[in-house]
Amino acid sequence: MVIFMDIKELEKAFASNNGVLKTSQLSALKIDSRGIKRLISDGTIEKIKTGYYRFLSDDDTGEASIVSRLFPDGVLWLNTALFYYGYSDRTPMQWDIIISKNASPSRFEIDYPHINPFFVAPERLSYGVTTIEIEGCTMNIFDRDRLICECLKYESDMDKETFNKAIQAYIADPKKNIRNLLTYAKRRKAIKRVHDVIGVWL
Repeated sequence: MVIFMDIKELEKAFASNNGVLKTSQLSALKIDSRGIKRLISDGTIEKIKTGYYRFLSDDDTGEASIVSRLFPDGVLWLNTALFYYGYSDRTPMQWDIIISKNASPSRFEIDYPHINPFFVAPERLSYGVTTIEIEGCTMNIFDRDRLICECLKYESDMDKETFNKAIQAYIADPKKNIRNLLTYAKRRKAIKRVHDVIGVWL
């Protein structure tokens, strides 16, 4: 038998879980597989990947909420991080997330939002990581100096205009920390690149 709780109560349940509920959590709310299918068909909830659902409403769940819930171990970088630091005015078409190579690739097989994962050795995520508030969600992100260091390492993978604007924005940023940048560059073997690209502006 399909048992439906009050829609407002269901919305509260989703809201208290960053806008995303798992099948097991819906089951605990007395909503079985038939109930889930019914809620999907009437446009109340939407499946975002196997076993995960988001609540649909006029005040729709933001992408940041879903990303922070599904990938709490990921770190925002490159185009996504550049945008949120104001180093780029191009709204990202996907979420650039760097994550441990030990993470299962299947976690990223979701329909929404679009995720662009980059897998690295866990040690690469052990420094230069801070947090940022996006749409009310706290998310991991490379700090400004580590981000620019990574841009220098992956310049060939970036749009030239985006790269150049990011460098200029960083140089003009009073919050930059050149000492940190050089420390990161040493670890990432990018000292020469830092001197060649940024040194001339300092």
